[in-house]
Amino acid sequence: MNLRAEAVIVGGGVMGTSIAYHLACAGVRDVVLVERDELAAGSTSKAAGGVRAQFSDELNIRLGARSLEAFARFGEEIGYDIGLHRVGYLFLLSTPEDVASFEAGVRLQNSLGVPSRMLTPEEARRLSPLISTDGLLAAAYSPDDGHCTPESVVHGYAAVARAHGVRILRHTEVTGIERDGTTITAVTTTLGRIATGTVICAAGAWSKAVGAMAGVDLPVQPLRRQIAVTEPVPGLPPTLPMTIDFTTSLYFHGEGPGLLLGMSDPDETPGFATDTHDRWIPRLYEAMERRAPALTDLRRTGGWAGLYENTPDHNALIGEAATPSRFLYATGFSGHGFLQGPAVGEVVRDLYLGRVPFLDVRPLSAGRFAADAPRPEVNLV
Repeated sequence: MNLRAEAVIVGGGVMGTSIAYHLACAGVRDVVLVERDELAAGSTSKAAGGVRAQFSDELNIRLGARSLEAFARFGEEIGYDIGLHRVGYLFLLSTPEDVASFEAGVRLQNSLGVPSRMLTPEEARRLSPLISTDGLLAAAYSPDDGHCTPESVVHGYAAVARAHGVRILRHTEVTGIERDGTTITAVTTTLGRIATGTVICAAGAWSKAVGAMAGVDLPVQPLRRQIAVTEPVPGLPPTLPMTIDFTTSLYFHGEGPGLLLGMSDPDETPGFATDTHDRWIPRLYEAMERRAPALTDLRRTGGWAGLYENTPDHNALIGEAATPSRFLYATGFSGHGFLQGPAVGEVVRDLYLGRVPFLDVRPLSAGRFAADAPRPEVNLV
């Protein structure tokens, strides 16, 4: 294979396919997307599927809200059913510090048009009847949030991108990035060389290695997170929100007739392992006994492990490197990448075309760490 492309996108998850879609619909020709496995086979297919605008950082709020609008139009515009359930996100708060933080977040969200609000513990339990209110001080809720099917989003974007001429190479690994001084000249792959002047890194947990090929430091660290699926739950309300016990990070939402649930594991160490294990189960059960004791009686019927792509401040890396020229990146989303995929695709399209994006993402540049200007996000799951 010996190809020439205007731009090469590395990564076939939600970021890569969204960028490909937005570039193609803007008239950019000769775009090639390279994916080492199947589309959505990385972190995207392992995501819990949550979509929200309830964040503490204005940039994340606006990226989330913009993406929610795109998810709502997805069936009409893209022609794919993504199983969108706008049942809301419900954060359960057990400390005065968290209550104060979320109250400030709700004020900021409301100022940006997000209809979030604070709830009493009793109001929270009416929305999510599986929880216990013992020790609960308050909750934060936004009805516009919810969850959908990540793989459907990826395949929808990919189908339209292909129809507009994007070439998608699956089972193809990027092995190097060639440069002439500060100019990118080609991407080398296991299928051959692709001559190009632009590389867009959307490789998720594998982005650090891709950046290194171009001499760009992308401080992304992979970390395994696990998800479990339960047997059917009798009487499960169809409007059950994505429910998060913020203190423990235990979360759950409806998955067919049962539940999908997960929680962070502080004993995990960084790495690319995605096999499942039961070492996290005792801590998971302890959190369920405290906040949702009804869950402890449910039988697990499945589950999987995937990778978070963490950065030092748990916020995304979006931008274009100063050198080499025309190396763009969208990675390091630290658990909230899937839900921001549509909006980030727009932003990267505009950065590529030299347009002013709808949102100034310069504070999310990878260079913020060298400049000692981290931008932490508080509302992490």
